[in-house]
This record gives sequence, structure tokens and C-alpha cells, in this order.
Amino acid sequence: MIRVLVVDDEALIRMGFTHILNTVDDIEVVAAVSGGQAVSTVRELRPDIVLLDIRMPDVDGLTILANLRRIPDPPVVAMLTTFDTDEYVATALRSGAAGFLLKDTDPEYLPHLVRTLADGGTVLSSKITRTVVDAYLDKGTHEPPAARLAARLTERERAVLILMAEGLANTDIGERMHLSTGTVKGHVSTVFSKLQVSSRVQAALIAERAGLLASPRDGDTR
Repeated sequence: MIRVLVVDDEALIRMGFTHILNTVDDIEVVAAVSGGQAVSTVRELRPDIVLLDIRMPDVDGLTILANLRRIPDPPVVAMLTTFDTDEYVATALRSGAAGFLLKDTDPEYLPHLVRTLADGGTVLSSKITRTVVDAYLDKGTHEPPAARLAARLTERERAVLILMAEGLANTDIGERMHLSTGTVKGHVSTVFSKLQVSSRVQAALIAERAGLLASPRDGDTR
């Protein structure tokens, strides 16, 4: 069972996400709260996934994300936004969010996106703009160039990175490369360390800038 916490200042959004996700057998919304209750609820209920509104009047979603990242064994966090050009998205990705999705995401796909997050994948709205990606990359100009970072990887680690960037979760990467899921997780951890990143989104964007991907990344699941 995948345990989910929904954090949003709008009661209607909380109710909608809860209803959609609770209609499937393998997902349970353990709570749906406003921003001020988010961190304490995570500490109490220990959800696997947090769907977190990026803009809330009572507390900033980015502040909540930073606080959640400090918790030992933190949950996977995906940001919710109403705007596909939200300037805060780039900051959220750099802060360790596993991706973001729009609040008007087709309800049919929402459970699939949650399962992708639970399996170690990332989710990005198909409406993400080049501006958002560029904003993320431009803020990293003081860091080593992507090609130099990617050169630190072994051939197998580079293959894992490419499959991550193509949207495959750990189990899928394992099947493709004939490796156990545990071995894949080990490679993913090493890739994060060598690339100096903390999320699959950050790693995938470095792979893109380093020229490791055949075509631009786009789609609902990453």
C-alpha cells in the first residue's frame, strides 16, 4: 500500500485528490492537510509520498519542502502547481523535489503518477516549459559543467543515468539491464553522489545538458 499525504490550502483540491487516489486498491491517502500542518503530519504518519502545493498563503511550499528534506528518511515529494510556468518550480527541483504536476492533471493518470513516484521515478507535467528547465540549469552555472560531471561515471552508471532520464523507475531499469532492484538503487545512489545532486530530476537535467539523451525529455512521467 502506497501511503500519500496531500498538502494544499484549498479544501476542494484536497478532497478531489483524496477521492481520486482512494478509488484504487494500492494507494491510501492517510491525510489531507493545509500547509501549516504538513511537517507535523509527516512526522506523525510517515507517508511514502507527499503531494505538496508550491504556493500557499499560510506557509510557503518551498519552505515545507526544505523542512521535509531534513527529516530522517524523508518522504518523496512532488510539487503541485496551477501554472505550467511557475517560477518556483526550478527552485523546487533544485531543492530535491521528485518532480511537479499541474492540479488539472487528468484524474485517470494521477494514480499512475503516484505509483511512479513510489517506485523511485519522477513525474513532470507534459506542459513543463523550456523556460523552467533553463532556469534550473542557469542557476547552476557556478557548478562544474554537466559534461565534466557525467565523465565521472562508469559506463554502467552512465547507462543507469540515461535510463533514469528516460523515465524508467528502478524496477524497470533492473529489468532492462538484468540487475536486481537493490543493485540499481546502489548505482542510483552513486550517480547522485558523483553528479552532486539529490534527486532524479536533477540528474536527468544534467544528462540532458551533457548530451547523453537522444531527444528532449517530455511527457507526464519521468
